[in-house]
Amino acid sequence: MKLNSLKPAVGSTKNRKRIARGQGSGHGGTATRGHKGAKSRSGYSRKFGFEGGQMPIQRRLPKFGFKNPFRVEYKAINLEVLQNLADKHGYTTIDVDTLINAGLISRKDLVKILAKGTLTAKLEVKAHAFSKKAIEAIEAANGTVVKL
Repeated sequence: MKLNSLKPAVGSTKNRKRIARGQGSGHGGTATRGHKGAKSRSGYSRKFGFEGGQMPIQRRLPKFGFKNPFRVEYKAINLEVLQNLADKHGYTTIDVDTLINAGLISRKDLVKILAKGTLTAKLEVKAHAFSKKAIEAIEAANGTVVKL
C-alpha cells in the first residue's frame, strides 16, 4: 500500500450535483428549482411563520396568559438536605456560600428553606426566605433562623 494508491471505500463517496452548468449536466435550465414562482428566484427567503397567504397560526389564536415581571423565584432547599449537610460535613452554620460550595445552588439563586424531612442538628440557617413550618422545625431543634 502506498499513499498514491489510497482510495475511499467503494460507494462511500458521491459526486456533488453541479447545478446550473448547462443542459448536458442534466441540471441546467431551471437548475432543480421547478418553474417560476418566488422560490425559483434569487434572493428568496420565506418569512418565518408564513403559510402561503393563509392567516398564520400566531394570528389565528388569541392572546392569553400573563407573565408577572415582578415574580421572585426561589431555589427550594428542604430540611432533609440541611440535615444531610450537617451529618456529612459537620456544619453548624449553613448559609448561601455553604450551599454554593455543596453544588446545590448557583451564585445568582435566591434560597428558600422548606420543611420536608426532619432536622435534628442544631443549626444556624441563613437564607433569603423560610416557610413557617421550616422556621418551627429549625427552632424546635434549638437552631436559629437568619433572613438575608
